[in-house]
Amino acid sequence: MATVAVRGTVLGIESFGDHDAPLVLLAGGPTMLSWPDALCERLAAGGRRVVRYDLRDSGESATVDPQAPAYTLRDLAADAAALARQLSGAPAHLAGTGVGGMVAQVAALDHAAAFSALTLVGTRAVAPGPPDEDLPDHDRAVMGRLFARPMPDWSDREAVAEFASTGASIRGDDPAAARELAARIWDRTPGTAPPVQLANQLGTVFTRLDCGPRWRERLPTIGLPALVVHGRHDPLFPLGNGEAMAREIPGARLLVLDHAAIGIPDAATDAVAAAMLGLGGPSNPGPEEPPTDPT
Repeated sequence: MATVAVRGTVLGIESFGDHDAPLVLLAGGPTMLSWPDALCERLAAGGRRVVRYDLRDSGESATVDPQAPAYTLRDLAADAAALARQLSGAPAHLAGTGVGGMVAQVAALDHAAAFSALTLVGTRAVAPGPPDEDLPDHDRAVMGRLFARPMPDWSDREAVAEFASTGASIRGDDPAAARELAARIWDRTPGTAPPVQLANQLGTVFTRLDCGPRWRERLPTIGLPALVVHGRHDPLFPLGNGEAMAREIPGARLLVLDHAAIGIPDAATDAVAAAMLGLGGPSNPGPEEPPTDPT
């Protein structure tokens, strides 16, 4: 892992694969560890240079004040474009997951020349807060159970890992994988102050961002080959959000992970990597026959 200076801030990055290979840039959701190691390695084995990075106020990137961020969603999008240009002499394949998927959409709209393709995982086309009337909102029962739990002692690594594990069980994710991921994120978090840990573990800084203006209405102007990946059982951004993005981005593919909730489980790594590696290639089947996860 390393850090790079971008647009007056510091971003944490980690690289996989040949330095001179075509770049796939993975925007964290919010930390780089939102992107599984196995997926990064599979993409690198497919002939790509993969760089995953932490968004501001997370991981190895600069942490200032997660409770009052002095930047906007558009600043995060500009970070992605500047990082892509700094790392590669050619346009990059940009991918974002969760809140990183919102960053990626705005980056593809505002800085299209910096990118060659777009992958959106488990995200939606509206900012944090109430969705549009035609989009499904968070699963209220699941959210109610999640928010009914007391917060952990953020200075206690094991308590944070247990909190993540029980949350995964409620969401329908793998609790053991969530426990391991939370512990890794805790180890990379600069301090145990609750706002900093929340920003790293739960991405709460993004509820405080200025996310205007709206961008959903601009999705039909995206001219990049695009892939939308979504868990069929996602309770945070239910599948209808992914389906809407796939309809509204011209020519976008939709890959539904049949046995997934939030994120990319290990069993789906090969399917997601194959779809990303084929994005925009001659074998791209187009949106009329959306593939599904075979697991």
